[in-house]
Amino acid sequence: MYAIVEIAGQQFKVEKDQKVFVNRLATEEGEAVSFDNVLLLSDGDNVTVGAPAINGAQVGAKVLKHLKGDKVIVFKKKRRKGYRVKNGHRQALTEIVIESIVASGAKPAAKAEKKAEAPKAEASQDLSALTVAELREMAKAKDISGYSSMKKADLIAALS
Repeated sequence: MYAIVEIAGQQFKVEKDQKVFVNRLATEEGEAVSFDNVLLLSDGDNVTVGAPAINGAQVGAKVLKHLKGDKVIVFKKKRRKGYRVKNGHRQALTEIVIESIVASGAKPAAKAEKKAEAPKAEASQDLSALTVAELREMAKAKDISGYSSMKKADLIAALS
């Protein structure tokens, strides 16, 4: 059984007990992580393709360690100009091992709720603390005409 899963913006073909090096994940070593964005799932002859992802499918993994990749040398030169620049780069990686591939019935990972509602309630009370750009956004949302040429005091008066 294998799956094609998107991890940190890249797609990987993974199987159970496989070690994979992915871009640095914001989790501690030894913690378990799960990836919901499963694009394809194959179990022998049975192949399931998502559109774009398979609902209920999940890949579980464990973070083994964080490390740096091999050094990549970037050398730039312009001939006959005396221009030479040498730079190096080491990519931050995370080594994970795939522990489980669940075809269906997995619960989706809890997403962080947006905290945009709290500042809006506070903004309605004190409009003078906002920038002109934020006031113009609010005026646009309330369909106030001529907001683009208004000054900050005019915008506050129109929104009040």
